Amino acid sequence: MEDFIAKLAQFSSDFNNKLSSLFSFSKGKERRVVEAMFYSVSNGGKRLRPFLVTNTAKLFGISASQAFITAAALECLHSYSLIHDDLPAMDNDDLRRGKPTCHKQFDEATAILAGDGLLTYAFELISSEKNPFSTAIKCKLVNLLASAAGAFDGMVAGQMLDLYNEKASDIDNPEEIIKHIEEMKTGRLLRFAVEAGAVLGQAPQDKYDSLVCYSRKIGIAFQIADDILDVEGSVEQMGKTLGKDAAQGKLTFVSLYGLEKAKQLAKELIAEAKHALSIFGPQADDLRDLADFIIQRHN
Repeated sequence: MEDFIAKLAQFSSDFNNKLSSLFSFSKGKERRVVEAMFYSVSNGGKRLRPFLVTNTAKLFGISASQAFITAAALECLHSYSLIHDDLPAMDNDDLRRGKPTCHKQFDEATAILAGDGLLTYAFELISSEKNPFSTAIKCKLVNLLASAAGAFDGMVAGQMLDLYNEKASDIDNPEEIIKHIEEMKTGRLLRFAVEAGAVLGQAPQDKYDSLVCYSRKIGIAFQIADDILDVEGSVEQMGKTLGKDAAQGKLTFVSLYGLEKAKQLAKELIAEAKHALSIFGPQADDLRDLADFIIQRHN
């Protein structure tokens, strides 16, 4: 695992260096929103989603440099979601990755606009000439990303259901609800990451389906691990306020199953995720290591 952590850290460093080249700052007062955008997108993080895009694409002969713009677009969209998730009207958090959240570092209005800016920039990047793929592939990526982020069965829908969950005192079928929230809120961007790599590499259907299965397993495990860390982690480890879920009486995998059962379920899901990659043989070892990392991470 130490070797993989070093590999992920190197990937993150390389990715961050290239990411900065995608942002330019005007001399006018409007530059403040770009500064807020860049502050948020460059504010640490393991870059798990770009890593997934890059290493899925690699399975089909696509280089990291070829996959970079698609990976960067996803990270912009992910960062937008974090800015908005931290706002007072949502999770109302002051810390993100150990630093002040965007609305604390700047102000609430600027944070909203920065989120809007990153969301729209994601689609500008993925459809631009900087993305070295055919128009058909770029159109497919735009459609998949819009669906993954959207209000019908994507991330926005998951956020809405999560907000409802915070206020609901009696929830029928809590297991179904918590899994549905995860599938849309956390799981859809992880699924897009592997779908994007498969689309870039024009993967055959059987391998595409195997990757989607893998993404669903790691998506649930990722959320379970987050719920566990919210209970057992520390602010220093996690870089964000912890214990809020329990304080708000929020439905989580831990509140539903208890700590020990939640940990066991996460382990089973990771084993299933790794099995889903059997079709790729040792070529998918980085994705297998990432699955293990998800439930072993400390921040």
